[in-house]
Amino acid sequence: MTVQDVAQIVLRDMTAEDIHAAAELSFEQQWPHREQDWARFLSLGEGIVAEMQGKVVGTIMGWRFGDSFATLGMVIVTNSVQGRGVGRQLMDAMLKRLEGRTVILNATAEGLPLYRKMGFVELGTVCQHQGPAPVVPLAELRPGERVRPMGGADAEALEDLYAAATGMDRKALLDALLPDSSVVVLCREHEQTGFAFLRRFGRGWAIAPVVAPDLTGAKALVSHWLGTQTGSFCRIDIPEDSGMGAWLEELGLPEVGRVTRMALGPAPIPSEAASVFGLAGQALG
Repeated sequence: MTVQDVAQIVLRDMTAEDIHAAAELSFEQQWPHREQDWARFLSLGEGIVAEMQGKVVGTIMGWRFGDSFATLGMVIVTNSVQGRGVGRQLMDAMLKRLEGRTVILNATAEGLPLYRKMGFVELGTVCQHQGPAPVVPLAELRPGERVRPMGGADAEALEDLYAAATGMDRKALLDALLPDSSVVVLCREHEQTGFAFLRRFGRGWAIAPVVAPDLTGAKALVSHWLGTQTGSFCRIDIPEDSGMGAWLEELGLPEVGRVTRMALGPAPIPSEAASVFGLAGQALG
């Protein structure tokens, strides 16, 4: 990278006025994010843009969860200036803001070398499944177990489940997603044991997040939403070790990509009471 290139790059806070330019960058990378998706991300956290000669050429976003953790995503550099160190400058700037927290991200193959160089370590793999929602057979449920719409008294239980499943305080995220989502709750003998959100995203619908006590419960929750959206474009991002992948493939919702989950700092420690079977999003974790 030349001295002239360094002088041309200006980093500044992302604002609502940058949403259109940011969406154009994601379209260039063939990412599905609409302007509405970018706007939601910005409302949940903070962003930085890189400008060259007054044009937005790079983005990064970060989200804080409680006092100890944060996620980082939407790291994009336009094709014409890749390889000039713009991504590294954006990463350094956002990590400085998030200093003192463990930072988690989901890395594409292109980003892996940079993140490894910066000290991030691999935690696992996230698999992206998407396509027209298939016809789904009736979900298996145990005696005393049912899937029902979320009620007004469920919010606190869902916050506790999400915190247990992620090892992080995710209350602010749930509160932000609820107004524009439909939610079903898995109950066992009237006790809330899991949940699944459905919301508009990208080309169609995202089943995200999904939290359940076990694979059987997760299948019941996801089956519910796939069954209501038959033929509509649906997406779900699952941890590879969740056991969901083969089932989704059999249903007809194929894996179309994968990313590497990484952390800089001590990884959060989930409890055994619940597990994440569907991420809120690759950026949000």
